[in-house]
Amino acid sequence: MISLRPVLNVLGFLYVGLATAMLIPAIVDVAQKNADWQAFVFSALLTGMIGMLLSLAVGGSLREGLDTRQTFILTTLSWASLPAFGALPFLWLGIGYADAVFEAVSGFTTTGSTVLTGLDGLPPGLLVWRSMLQWMGGVGIIVMAIVLLPFLRIGGMQLFQSESSDRSEKIVSRSVELIRLIGLAYLFLTVLCIAAYLATGMELFDAFNHALTTIATGGFSTHDQSFGYFKNPASGWVAVLFMIVGAMPFVLLIQALRGRPLQLWRDPQVRALLGFLALVSLTLTVYLGINMRFPFEEALLRSTFNVVSIVTGTGYALGDFTQWGAPVVGIAFLLMFVGGCTGSTTGGIKIFRFLVFFGTVRAHLRRMVRPHRIMSEEYAGTRLTPELSFSVLAFLVVYMGSVGIITVALSFFDLDLVTAISAAATSVGNVGPGLGPVIGPAGHFAPLPDGAKWLLSFAMLVGRLELFTVLVLLDPDFWSK
Repeated sequence: MISLRPVLNVLGFLYVGLATAMLIPAIVDVAQKNADWQAFVFSALLTGMIGMLLSLAVGGSLREGLDTRQTFILTTLSWASLPAFGALPFLWLGIGYADAVFEAVSGFTTTGSTVLTGLDGLPPGLLVWRSMLQWMGGVGIIVMAIVLLPFLRIGGMQLFQSESSDRSEKIVSRSVELIRLIGLAYLFLTVLCIAAYLATGMELFDAFNHALTTIATGGFSTHDQSFGYFKNPASGWVAVLFMIVGAMPFVLLIQALRGRPLQLWRDPQVRALLGFLALVSLTLTVYLGINMRFPFEEALLRSTFNVVSIVTGTGYALGDFTQWGAPVVGIAFLLMFVGGCTGSTTGGIKIFRFLVFFGTVRAHLRRMVRPHRIMSEEYAGTRLTPELSFSVLAFLVVYMGSVGIITVALSFFDLDLVTAISAAATSVGNVGPGLGPVIGPAGHFAPLPDGAKWLLSFAMLVGRLELFTVLVLLDPDFWSK
């Protein structure tokens, strides 16, 4: 029987931390003389009380760390339950239950899809809370991708497993120092992003909120027009820079900040991501210049901004790119499946999986021509074993299958094909806006039926948990001794 006491102990601490974070938007509302501060205080009291009671009830159960099965359970339960508590302030403020959970899940998973309208007139505390949800979710994603997923050997993530972490089944005790470094680097980059936005003329409130959601590659904005609200092109370029930073492997970012910047460039996925972004952005720049008659500077900014926003899963919008013609819509749909680097805040399939996939296909083609020749593909000096290649291929099949199943399920809510398939793709990939007039970059998810919102909330969570983290819990062997 799996002992859940250590899992519940960690969950209790997480709830207390979330409750403490709720006091920040409460302080913002008090400073702005807004009565909505009460919603955050009451939510914090309820969340903190449950967290403390849970930790006290199972106290002292973390001395030996967590084993593999406990880690699977903790990862799934934390991502499923934290948004439920994070939705409480939305409920106190009169937002419907399905909408509140959808917004909180979208925040924590850094998806960026929203059901809220009239953002420019919303209470400041609520806007700060949305941004904080994404910021907290972003650092949680990094910790999960660097500490947990390689250990759990999901979708080829074992490729990034350190030598020391491969020798023991316990992970909590040896990860504290790494998590501390991740937190410090994440905070430093956030402050740097705030300063950069302020330098472009942004107000402090906007700079603070957008820095939180840029580094987290989340995409929540304080304005309905998203980045179209800001008239200074420099603000857009700052966003592009820090969205790309958020899509980099955080372990390598830490090394770069400690004086070894070349470590980033040596990683094949970093080079592939930057090359891919440059190629697609320049292609769209030429297209917008010829077909839409945009000036070169505007075409370059709009194409680069939207390409980077979609690929990194940030979800900011700079103009409605669905109005630029069918080729742009088709490219945008394909970009939803790409994603950034592993160990970053981004969603999607991730660049390294495409590199492993293409390497596996290339090796197979070579064996077809020379069946008796021994060939081995490598990634960053590591040989691609059959187990690793199968892990990536299995992930790709399950990922695409999940998008297909959710698309069919959404069609039962009378959604058109474009809305259904783009909603499924953007939710599983944690991208943000979909396509079409309803959920496109100029729209929102509020018109969707509540049933569709619940389904998409589930899709966002499953996508953020890399699919197999949830699926493994459905296997009866997982629960047997």
